[in-house]
Amino acid sequence: MPLDLTDVGSILADICEEAGRLVLPLWKSGLTVHTKADSSPVTEADRRGEALILERLGAAFPGIPVISEEDASEFGTPDAIGRQFFLVDPVDGTKAFVRGDPNFTVNIALVEDGRPIAGAVTAPATDETWFTSGGAAWKRASGGSAVMALARPWPDGAAIALVSHTMKPETVQALADKYGFATPEPMDSSIKFCRIAEGSADIYPRHGPTMEWDIAAGHAVLIQAGGSVVAEDGSTFVYGKADKGFRNGWFIARGA
Repeated sequence: MPLDLTDVGSILADICEEAGRLVLPLWKSGLTVHTKADSSPVTEADRRGEALILERLGAAFPGIPVISEEDASEFGTPDAIGRQFFLVDPVDGTKAFVRGDPNFTVNIALVEDGRPIAGAVTAPATDETWFTSGGAAWKRASGGSAVMALARPWPDGAAIALVSHTMKPETVQALADKYGFATPEPMDSSIKFCRIAEGSADIYPRHGPTMEWDIAAGHAVLIQAGGSVVAEDGSTFVYGKADKGFRNGWFIARGA
């Protein structure tokens, strides 16, 4: 039987914030950008943040496996995974981080039986943290008191969609026609899930590749804020896809 870890979001938030404090001084510092085997960028911030997170998770949750971005990039992903495991992205939005954009995040999620049951996301540059606790989603500044995050109902004629910076105008228009949103806003990283969770936006249609560690923490926050994440065909979006190298298919994240 898996351990009962359904309410560990506040612990994950503390770890995310500590990692955020570690990587923030490297933001806008002109650090060297390396290219991984998959052509994606990696920096010393990714590596330092991941090392700290892995150490903290190992101490707090011994025996629970962790799938983390940089370790997976260097050593590959396991061929199988148990019912319960953590997903870690130490700097989600590395491209944003490198160009000085504040929309990069630190992500930790706990997955059980294919579902993200707890998670935390920190945006170090803006000192914001979203996390799950007590069956709800919360937002706080580092060390501050938390307020509940609630996704808003769909505002007819005024819905905001969060989309990639690199998305072509014709693709944005096609998505607007398909999903009915009024205003697209370019944004990087898993912070998109959190903006929807707090009621600042309404939909994030992702018609492109992602990895499980990119989105699981934001997914956990959004569903406990009253939102949803489903596969493009409307089916349940699941994690632990070891047979696919933990790669995701297309999905739609929505508010209430």
